[in-house]
Amino acid sequence: MGYALGELGLRRWRTGDALRLAAAHADPEMVSQGGIVDRASAVDWIGRVADLDNGHVYAVVDADDHPIGCVGVTNIDRHRVGWTWYWTLADVRGHGVARDALRALAGWAHEHAGLYRLELGHQLNNPASCTVAARAGFLSEGIERQRLAFDGARYDVERHARLVTDPLTPPARPVHITD
Repeated sequence: MGYALGELGLRRWRTGDALRLAAAHADPEMVSQGGIVDRASAVDWIGRVADLDNGHVYAVVDADDHPIGCVGVTNIDRHRVGWTWYWTLADVRGHGVARDALRALAGWAHEHAGLYRLELGHQLNNPASCTVAARAGFLSEGIERQRLAFDGARYDVERHARLVTDPLTPPARPVHITD
């Protein structure tokens, strides 16, 4: 694996991360996420998420500042509700990276961004994402039938949410957030 996972960072994506971002999206689990297919589309995506009016997107980096995933809270609305999402490189899946990054993001979003409710959803055929959501303190709220469409097929989505009043377990390792 070769990643320093003893501590993590959440920081803005940089243009210099574009090749790693494109490589991450070559993973069959990531192909339908974000439309990133090469360095140019990765640079474009990094530019689009750099200064969102209604959200924050962070690279999840290891202790050596290598991008190993992504977390975001976007589509923030006037009700102080945001949509959270995450992904990690295949090499670090199963090591609690997404869970810890999502816990850190949730704490930051509630405390510093003033969000009351955080939502997320995952396809029913993605039990690993369900586990991440539950272990990060997001409660299941039900199934949205045929919510997403990929490659001409419709998929059911399980919706999860956490409120600012829900208890939040801190990350299992240090996670530093640089805005």
